[in-house]
Order: sequence, then C-alpha cells, then structure tokens
Amino acid sequence: MDPVRYKTRECKDQEKIESFLQQARIGYLGLVDGNLPYVVPLNYVWSEGKLYIHGAGDGRRNQVMSENPEVCFTVCEEYGTITDPVPAKTDTAYMSVMIFGQAEPITDLDEATHVLQGLINKYVPGYYNRPLSKQHVDKYRSAVFGGPVQVYRVIPHHMTAKESPIEAEKMYRTDTIVREI
Repeated sequence: MDPVRYKTRECKDQEKIESFLQQARIGYLGLVDGNLPYVVPLNYVWSEGKLYIHGAGDGRRNQVMSENPEVCFTVCEEYGTITDPVPAKTDTAYMSVMIFGQAEPITDLDEATHVLQGLINKYVPGYYNRPLSKQHVDKYRSAVFGGPVQVYRVIPHHMTAKESPIEAEKMYRTDTIVREI
C-alpha cells in the first residue's frame, strides 16, 4: 500500500483515529465491479479495530463483494474553509480515514447481534427500550432494517488517516471581510 504522500497531513494518533471512526456517521465503501469502480455510502460501526457494515442480503454490493472481497472504506468529515490573505493558501479543515481490507459476511449470531445493536446505539441512541435479543435478530434479521439483512466485517490490513485541523481564527464565516486579490 502507498503511504500518505502529504506527510504534514498524516495523522498517526490512534486514539484520535478511533474516536473519529466511532463518531463519524457515514462512510463510503469502494468496490471493484469487474473493471468498474463502485462506491456506496453507508452507515457503519467501528468496534474493537474492525469495521462493520450491513444491508440487504442481496443486491449489487453483495454480489460484487462475493466476487472480489477487497474493499476500501473511506470516512471523511469537512469542518469548514480555512482562509488566508493569499488565495492559493485557502484550504479545508477536515479529517479522513481510509481502511483497506477484505469484507467477510458474518454468520455468527452473537457477532451479528452485537453489530446490529451497535448500529442502533450509534444512530438512534435511547430510542428502543431494551437491547436486541439474539432470538429477534435470528428470526427477524430483516425486521429492524426493512429486508433480509447481511452483516459484514472488514478487518483492516492497512489504514491511513489525514487531517487539516481547524484554525479557529482563520475559519471562513459569512461575515468575513472581503479582501482584494
């Protein structure tokens, strides 16, 4: 795997990366469908150094992953524009993580229940009055999410992270004074 080219933007702070992956809400699953790229935005859970995704048990994404399980999952959040008197130095504050690995379908009921509970806890915390039961997940793997659900695990074999931190005094605001170029 290629290392991050722009070394001053590389983030190696594992606690920061873990925290970012746990709180960010959307990631983009990159796949290779024959000779064509295929990218899908998804909800996800990051738990114990693994990425978990879920979705309908059939469809293009699952077909592509069954033929080629190598995936790239990208999570990125943009925090605003960093201004500078020199237009060429205007930049974006952001954090991004790219995870490379193989997608594996989860068949273990305990692990699937843990992942689906993690998704509920992340996206609708406190909404349900009790945890998912294994019986519920086994019987209704589809009921919670609207169709037969397949859960996948990606164990990273390579990860990169980049960031351009917020510079509070330089962040663009709509009331910022217009400068001459």
